[in-house]
Amino acid sequence: MLAVKEILLFGKWSYDFIDVKDPSLKKYICLKPVRLPHTSGRHEHRKFGKAEVPIVERLINKLMMPGKNAGKKHLAYNIVKKAFELIHLKTGENPIQVLVRAIENSAPREDTTRIMYGGIVYHVSVDISPLRRIDVALKYLTEGARLKAFNNPTPIEEALADEIILAANNDPKSYAIQRKEEIERIALSSR
Repeated sequence: MLAVKEILLFGKWSYDFIDVKDPSLKKYICLKPVRLPHTSGRHEHRKFGKAEVPIVERLINKLMMPGKNAGKKHLAYNIVKKAFELIHLKTGENPIQVLVRAIENSAPREDTTRIMYGGIVYHVSVDISPLRRIDVALKYLTEGARLKAFNNPTPIEEALADEIILAANNDPKSYAIQRKEEIERIALSSR
């Protein structure tokens, strides 16, 4: 009789005992066990299909975004894989749990939108949906890593690992935490 082997991310990291403390994000952070975070866009044509994409793959997809790295998923995959190994070495924790904590800490709760009344533009504070909160948090995590590694000897893997660790610790030195606080401050002033 064959024993069922546990599915580990990158063959190393377990999805067991990963908890999402933020109740609004729990439904949208997908922690379904996968070996390779690559769904080939199966979620694309369904409403809220993005919520079923593994959270690590969403990080990889955000890392591919601008100019030079666009479409190079294997490169982004290797960057995230090395960054996860660095996170484990620096913290001694499961990197998936550290990523989830970083997303929870760097996801803004409020933002502003523009409303026009008769040619006059008002900025009004609005709540952000949980799916957008995750998107914005991932965007700021990868943007912070990209800015830290650009024109620097620091490799992108190390910059991404540092950014995720700082955000997970809610450190104000993290780019993602700085941007979150700036957005929430602007939203507070426009209430």
